[in-house]
Amino acid sequence: MDSYRLGVAVSILGAPLRSHDSRRWQNNPHLSVSLAYLRDVFEYLHSQDIRFYRLSGQLAPYSSHPDMPQFHRQIDECALELAAIGDLARLYGIRLSLHPAHYVRLSSPDPARTARATQELDLSASLLDAMGAGEDAVIVVHVGGPYGDAAAGRERFVRAYNSLAPATRRRLALENDDRHYALADTLWIHRRTGIRLALDVLHHRCLDPASLPLADALALALATWPPGQQPKIHFSSPRTELRRLYRHGQWRVQMPLPNQHSDFINAFEFIDLLRLARDRGLRPFDIMLEAKAKDLAVLRLRQLVARYAPDLSPCLR
Repeated sequence: MDSYRLGVAVSILGAPLRSHDSRRWQNNPHLSVSLAYLRDVFEYLHSQDIRFYRLSGQLAPYSSHPDMPQFHRQIDECALELAAIGDLARLYGIRLSLHPAHYVRLSSPDPARTARATQELDLSASLLDAMGAGEDAVIVVHVGGPYGDAAAGRERFVRAYNSLAPATRRRLALENDDRHYALADTLWIHRRTGIRLALDVLHHRCLDPASLPLADALALALATWPPGQQPKIHFSSPRTELRRLYRHGQWRVQMPLPNQHSDFINAFEFIDLLRLARDRGLRPFDIMLEAKAKDLAVLRLRQLVARYAPDLSPCLR
């Protein structure tokens, strides 16, 4: 039977756990502290049978900051701890991924910004390598901003990607976004680089100028992953709730936006996705749930799938 791992992104809400050392530089934060926190996170995930986790992009604080060389050797300093945490992830069958900070933009026309993005990606790849993570432990990136010319932005991404170190390139996967670069754009980049694609379902619904049906979009994205690697996608439900905000001495109502993540996952939309994949005979894939309730959303979704689609429940890990 095909299996689909459900993933949690960074924060844990079901227990009082921290994802990384978030102290300011004056307090000497360190990767070693983040890894101690991460061990507790992995123990919790194992207890809840959650086998997919997005690491914080801030595990090694300030490690790429150009003006703070005292933080630059954290990965080397924690070689033994990184190997041990990688062993624990493998023991528990937890797939890992990373999503770098917003300033990592390989499409930037600014060489300095591209160089900083390259450095950040090199460090993230080194972190996963030091953990001994397999090639399915990917660093998911966006194309970046169009800077007034989306086609030129795609070209710059291709050039920057092809100039990366091979050890970094083998870690990357590319996600479609909800404002500038749709799946059609990421497919264009894939054909020129071979980069794997991580389909974001909500982003595809928000930005799809090619009017590509979800079943076709999913099939095209999954086909970019080599045999032997389980693809991954992102799934979320849009917010529907109003927000009441108190600003400038008065209450205001803020309408929800379709690209905002809800607290939990709409189980019926999720069930439809799994049935669509099964009916099309698509290869299995792992699903990072981007929901504000984090691990609680994973646990709740499992309960709802078991209730409303018991035939699919055994597929979820």
